[in-house]
Amino acid sequence: MNLHVIDIVIIVAYLCSTVLIGYWVSHRASQSMQAYFLGGNKMPWYVLGISNASGMFDISGTMLLVYWMFIYGVKSVWIPWLWPTFNQIFLMVYLSAWLRRSKVMTGAEWIKTRFGTGRGAQLSHLIVVVYAFVSIIGFFSYGFKGIGKFAATFLPWHLSPNIYALILIAITAIYVIKGGMISVVITEVVQFCILTIASFAVGIIAMRKVAPDVLRSMVPAGWDNVFFGWHLNLDWSTLIPAASAKIGQDGYGLFGFFVMMLLFKGVLISAAGPAPNYDMQRVLSSKNPREASMMSAWVNIVLTFPRYFLVIGLTVLTATFYSDFIKSMGTGMDFELVLPLALGRFVPAGLLGFLIAGLLAAFMSNFASTVNAAPPYFVNDIYKRFINPNGAPKTYVRLSYLASFAVVVIGVLIGWNVTSVNSVVLWIVSGLWGGYTASNVLKWYWWRFNGYGYFWGMVAGISSALLMPTILDHVMDVPGFLGRHPVNLDVTVIFPLVLVISIIGCLAGTLLTKPEDDAVLMDFYRRVRPWGFWGPVLKKVLAEDPGFKRNKDFFRDMFNIVVGIAWQISLIALPLYIVLQEFERAAITLAITLGTSAILKYTWFDHLSEREVETDKAAAGDN
Repeated sequence: MNLHVIDIVIIVAYLCSTVLIGYWVSHRASQSMQAYFLGGNKMPWYVLGISNASGMFDISGTMLLVYWMFIYGVKSVWIPWLWPTFNQIFLMVYLSAWLRRSKVMTGAEWIKTRFGTGRGAQLSHLIVVVYAFVSIIGFFSYGFKGIGKFAATFLPWHLSPNIYALILIAITAIYVIKGGMISVVITEVVQFCILTIASFAVGIIAMRKVAPDVLRSMVPAGWDNVFFGWHLNLDWSTLIPAASAKIGQDGYGLFGFFVMMLLFKGVLISAAGPAPNYDMQRVLSSKNPREASMMSAWVNIVLTFPRYFLVIGLTVLTATFYSDFIKSMGTGMDFELVLPLALGRFVPAGLLGFLIAGLLAAFMSNFASTVNAAPPYFVNDIYKRFINPNGAPKTYVRLSYLASFAVVVIGVLIGWNVTSVNSVVLWIVSGLWGGYTASNVLKWYWWRFNGYGYFWGMVAGISSALLMPTILDHVMDVPGFLGRHPVNLDVTVIFPLVLVISIIGCLAGTLLTKPEDDAVLMDFYRRVRPWGFWGPVLKKVLAEDPGFKRNKDFFRDMFNIVVGIAWQISLIALPLYIVLQEFERAAITLAITLGTSAILKYTWFDHLSEREVETDKAAAGDN
């Protein structure tokens, strides 16, 4: 595909300016590890929220969303529960505040808050570091494959996707490794502004070029309906047979069952709290627990609306004007390329360069956030803790440069051999997160759970996550196994199996060893104030401090999560119906958005300050 000269100029200018901005602010990050990894805990919640949203507005994920929207229509708003997207609601309602109260730098350092410093805690600390590296490399590979596919479609030098990915990674690494968190956040805010303008422009182009009746003739009946039954019931067979084949390959035909499994899996993963990646880093970078909660709420707003304006705009244009080309490609069509193909045909010169720059910005944001999340686990949790606890701040920062570079090299080596974006996503959301879930749910809500249980649960989970895809591939070769499986095996088989194995490891490790020391448990309970199965610890705290008030927010938090998920889905559906010009449905969706927003204002937002005052009093009683 040949870009206009003006598009190339815009893209090159963007890349150069991003590197210069990131490098220019990098001197502020070299003062200390706190500044390098968390920005000194001085950045406002709304800036961190935009930065977090920019990191999530990645190009690989956007390519997947466009492919899902094309195949599954408006019903595709439920498929991102694979990640699950509503984990941001759990963070908003209570988990961001719980995590930020720990006042630590990384998820591994948090282990000391919960399990102390004994042998079990040390093992838990080690396994979190291992998991952090594995998950960060997984996300790195996911981004690597997406940006390579995208760049090879547009950029004019006829290089391979992997070479393009390598070049763009090298450009981004210049300022990420040098500048740390501050460079990442500032450049991500700039990148997000570019993305937002470009996204609204694409949605407006789609509204101007495509009449609703024309679109309906190009897609199956029910394509524009967000609701679903037990079966998907989207018949592409006469329109684009390859799309019907793709639905069968994805295993989403029994859509009702599939979404039920996503909800079950998503609630467990969300209740575990954020994985040790850039999302957790943004929470820990906030000024205080209240701002951590507000930051997570802000992410839902600033990410969903512009991103889905772009997704539905590109999908509408492709479905209307590009269906014949896709049909002609037969079963060889790679639906992950719908996004770049649509951009090249329908977006005019000038705006195309701006939009490509924006999507490159999306990749760079995600990559920058991922790389910056990795070094703390090596420098703070291994080198500083076990090798050189009294090193100079400059020494730790220089070692962070080296750790970032190592992550980039390893990620490139693995990403080079990945076959598709979707394959990496399914492994992350089914296997890897299945291994993370059990230990990280129990750590919040069950007092008896100890460091040994955490370690063995994570070991069992990570090991089975790494081995399960290979094992299942061999089993699937057995004649007659599961017949022609009607649903996605990654969600319905791999995740439950990994979860069960991990739970066995958790219970065995916990029940065969002693509980953690009372002082550790009581300090954690006072500081974090979780609800859950903490009765024995509460009694001991009350014996020392009769005025201590336990957390009674469980039912209010659960209510807010239900309302919050409805709020999030309405935020996603609203731009879809606007671009589809289905204004009656858009009005209903807007009413739901406003209604749920009003409820959350009174049941969640108005209680944030009160909750932190009670927590501060509880913590003061411990001193």
